[in-house]
Amino acid sequence: MTISALLSPHGIFLDTEITSKKKLLELIANIVADRTQLSESAIYNNLLNRERLGSTGLGQGFAVPHARLENLDHTIGFFFRLKDAVNFESPDNQPVDLVFTIIIPEQATEEHLIILSSLAGIFSKPEVCEAIRSAASKEEIAQIIELAEQ
Repeated sequence: MTISALLSPHGIFLDTEITSKKKLLELIANIVADRTQLSESAIYNNLLNRERLGSTGLGQGFAVPHARLENLDHTIGFFFRLKDAVNFESPDNQPVDLVFTIIIPEQATEEHLIILSSLAGIFSKPEVCEAIRSAASKEEIAQIIELAEQ
């Protein structure tokens, strides 16, 4: 599965006002619960438990909070460009303002690893991150990610 196939403009959130990693995980859980009918608390707890294993902040202001859930039949992806960067305990100590979250069916181990690898490749390019930061619309962000993926 490609990253651009996971992401549509209705799954992109621009200039989201969040004050902490915890608040971001709560927002993600709320959005995923609304769109899947899964338990918001189960989603949040899975995201939080994954963060406790180690930060999903990858560097250059990018993080990929993710969780694997039972009772989910397809992978869900959302992208957030935060209005103000938040501390994510990233390895480079840079605060995070670009967030791609994925919620994956529990049994989809290979797909999970492929998606994480693709995201790391795309967002490790400083020019991609800067283009996304200055993009004017959700459609432009989707296009930047699609081009970076090729």
